[in-house]
Amino acid sequence: MSNPAILLVALVVFLFVGANASFWTAVSAVRALRERRLRLHEVPQTLTSTALRPRDVAILIAAHDEERGIQRTVRSTGQHVPRSNVFVASDGSRDSTAAIARAEGANVVDISPNRGKAGALEHAIRWFRLADRFEVVMLLDADTVLGPDYLDSALPLFADERVVAVAGTARTALFPGPTSRLGDLLITHRDRMYVVMQYLLKFGQAASFANAVMIVPGFASLYRTRILAELDIAAPGLVIEDFNMTFEVHAKRLGRIAFDPRVATAYTQDPDTLRSYIAQVRRWNLGFWQTLRRHSRMQPRFGTLAAASVVEITISSLLIALAPLLVLASFTVGLPEVVACPSLEEAAARFPALLLLAAFFAADLALTLVALCISRRLAFLRWAPLLPVLRWLDALLCLQAALLSLRRSGDGRWRSPVRR
Repeated sequence: MSNPAILLVALVVFLFVGANASFWTAVSAVRALRERRLRLHEVPQTLTSTALRPRDVAILIAAHDEERGIQRTVRSTGQHVPRSNVFVASDGSRDSTAAIARAEGANVVDISPNRGKAGALEHAIRWFRLADRFEVVMLLDADTVLGPDYLDSALPLFADERVVAVAGTARTALFPGPTSRLGDLLITHRDRMYVVMQYLLKFGQAASFANAVMIVPGFASLYRTRILAELDIAAPGLVIEDFNMTFEVHAKRLGRIAFDPRVATAYTQDPDTLRSYIAQVRRWNLGFWQTLRRHSRMQPRFGTLAAASVVEITISSLLIALAPLLVLASFTVGLPEVVACPSLEEAAARFPALLLLAAFFAADLALTLVALCISRRLAFLRWAPLLPVLRWLDALLCLQAALLSLRRSGDGRWRSPVRR
């Protein structure tokens, strides 16, 4: 392959990877090198009396009709904090969620009528006076199970007094397993995107010199309680709360958000049916676009970085959404005609749709290989040919949500999830 052909392929692949993603990947590499150099020269320190301990942490779980998973989640918290530090906001549950949580030793408040997750969190924080009693509150979803070293690895990130929130590292829970092969494909795609986005983008965004994390996920993350009064947790018109809470931290200059994908890991039960997957992704995207509209004026640095991300998300979604048209275009061209082209440059000139389509699959395969190297999960490779289809679906849902956000608000009330 000639040098111009290599450059052409690299340029098109870069189009699908994106300048913003490439920039944050470079920042992630810089951060990793800086931290490695610091570790080589650091002096071991003993635990001081001011260091945060598990007893300083309250775990707050908002739940709506979660009888299938609440026991497992509450039990997992008991490995990290005293059970008296576990609080459950049962938001209009019509099943035995509250009874199961109480039986496991959690403090429970029944909320009726239901207010949605954000409203339930805000009510429970006041009801249990968590800001007065604890230094840190963990917001935990009812389907989340914490990794065994979650707090041991997360609390040291608060050693920097400027850190006001620690974003948890998300991984897909593999047990209980999916109920179908389609379900296995869905959760494999989700786990792959968790790995890629967190290691290549979010790790760089959380560098102390950047402080540009765009989401502290509500599934398992930590906040200093001293900033809770500053956050408009249950802001009106939003379908989800975690994007808004993150943007509030930046907009009000409350402090740094820390994140490291190698620590503070928690496992969430991702959807394994297409209907549930579409509903969740649409809701996440709608919450993202609604938050952008609500926080249209941000501090200059974060606002600029966020705007660059939004522009690229929009462009890449448009490009990926065109993939079916590229497939159709490729079928209008006879394969022998393509093979007969003497060079890649001529094939690209005569059949640009094929080049774009090939670049999309090449870029997606690159993401798969990166995720495989990081996590060593062979399922990424097994499902590699079909993973681009879900990228296409994600792109469609992102664009749809952008349009919906122009005319649709929400009160954050629950749609009961389907749990395994």
